[in-house]
Amino acid sequence: MKVTTQHLSSAILVSAMALSAAGQTSPATARNVQEQLQPSAPAAPSAAQFDPPATPVTHATGQLFGFTDSDVKFDLRDLMEILRDRRHEGWVLAAYPDPKTGRPLIGAGFSLDLPAREHPQRDQLNPHPFLEPSSAELWQAAGLDSERLQIILDQFDDRLAAWTRKGFRKKIKTLTPQITDEEATLLLRVSAIQAIYNAKGYFRNFDQLTPSQQMALSQLVYQMGVNLQEFSQFLNLVNNYSDRSDTGAAPLLRAAIAADAEYWKTVQQSLLQSQWARLYRVRAVSVIAMLDPQYFNEPGIAERRVGTMLRPAVVHRRTGQSVASHQLASHPGRSSKGRSGSTARRAKIRQKRKRGI
Repeated sequence: MKVTTQHLSSAILVSAMALSAAGQTSPATARNVQEQLQPSAPAAPSAAQFDPPATPVTHATGQLFGFTDSDVKFDLRDLMEILRDRRHEGWVLAAYPDPKTGRPLIGAGFSLDLPAREHPQRDQLNPHPFLEPSSAELWQAAGLDSERLQIILDQFDDRLAAWTRKGFRKKIKTLTPQITDEEATLLLRVSAIQAIYNAKGYFRNFDQLTPSQQMALSQLVYQMGVNLQEFSQFLNLVNNYSDRSDTGAAPLLRAAIAADAEYWKTVQQSLLQSQWARLYRVRAVSVIAMLDPQYFNEPGIAERRVGTMLRPAVVHRRTGQSVASHQLASHPGRSSKGRSGSTARRAKIRQKRKRGI
């Protein structure tokens, strides 16, 4: 979000957030602040192309409007391009069911019906809070009409009841778009900013990290949300680096975190052992590789190194298979052809024995 009139923009944002806290945000101020949120990338609509409704700026969304490029070391547009992921089911312009929960998603996996949630900061050494607004608040922060959101949700519920979750997902590629490509980009932008904001709440030394490390941790927060707090070993490794030495050396240690290759190998290993990494291997390889201090200079080498260490998850399917077949699947070194041939030979031997041959 490149803003040339920096001082004027800052004044607008400060005024809007102050009014919001007092419950006195005017429609005109809200409109001006929302225009600051719109990305400068060519794919995003300008104020003239897309006129967002004048909606109140809540405290939660007000924090999102305060984002500036200097808050991170990487380009927000680069993160958005990764999260957009058009190769798979990463960019759908109509509401579709989440494969695990069945709840409605749209765009780059934007959740349409999440309530606002309390997310207390339990790390006493990290003063940065978490931000968990409702889907409706984020929708409005992107400049989209709240009534339209309800229409999309109602249509989703009708389709889910008529098609079932499995049938619904089969029709994803044939769904008529309910939002435009530009509107999906706006939703992605506010979600990415929220992920960055919360990444600072998870990781004490976020500001000292390299651009690629910051981007990797922001991706983790975007993909996992509040579930990231279950990765206790990983979080402890990232946050407790300064515990290696005494308090007097802590500032120097914090400055050296990003460059400590051996330390980050340990951090990477903790993620490599997770179920998330095995189930979402392609994404995990990219994210984990970005934690390498040398990733910026040698991204290909970093990804290949992680890829060789991360094996895909092995899924055992019992449906339509015998117990013997399932056991065979657990031993990839044994070929099915060799196993079945051996079984057939034993059967022939038993038949010959019965015949006295």
